[in-house]
Amino acid sequence: MQRTDFRAMPCSIARTLAVLGEPWTPLILRDIVFGLTKFDELQRDLGVATNILADRLSTLVEHGLLTREPYRERPVRYRYELTDKGADAVPVLLALMRWGDRWAADPAGPPVTVVHHTCGAPAEPAMTCSGCGEPLDLAGIGARRGPGAQRGPGAYLLPGWLSAPGRPELREAMPPPRITSAGRFPPGR
Repeated sequence: MQRTDFRAMPCSIARTLAVLGEPWTPLILRDIVFGLTKFDELQRDLGVATNILADRLSTLVEHGLLTREPYRERPVRYRYELTDKGADAVPVLLALMRWGDRWAADPAGPPVTVVHHTCGAPAEPAMTCSGCGEPLDLAGIGARRGPGAQRGPGAYLLPGWLSAPGRPELREAMPPPRITSAGRFPPGR
């Protein structure tokens, strides 16, 4: 069975999953964020097969999230460090961790507490509006057509539903989807 190429979808989430969505990748990044940077350390901590770990690390280096630098020459051994692009994925990891702490933690509580270096207090990630600073939640967000919006696999219907400022014909051409417990569907279907 051929896998779906998420990189080809006109969707930022799909394209992110093409890089970060493979099993083990978020855990590898988590370990690197928390200081395990050598192949052997990562393999020992995660218990992942070496061929899988090598593949995931190569993908992260290829996509510019990690650098790979030798720290020993005989035999050659490498250390992996986050790039700025990789550091930009940390809020995604923290959001996954927060969700897991709330919905999938053991009864004893979360296995790790994130601490803010500046004040030393335990910290939970919180998404806020870059415009006004208010917290973001499902009831308070919407979407509108962005400059790169296009129809394609994984986004055939969305551009017609999303309105664009100054383009009322887009809003009128396709009514908003009705929302059901099974998701969003075009009206009348």
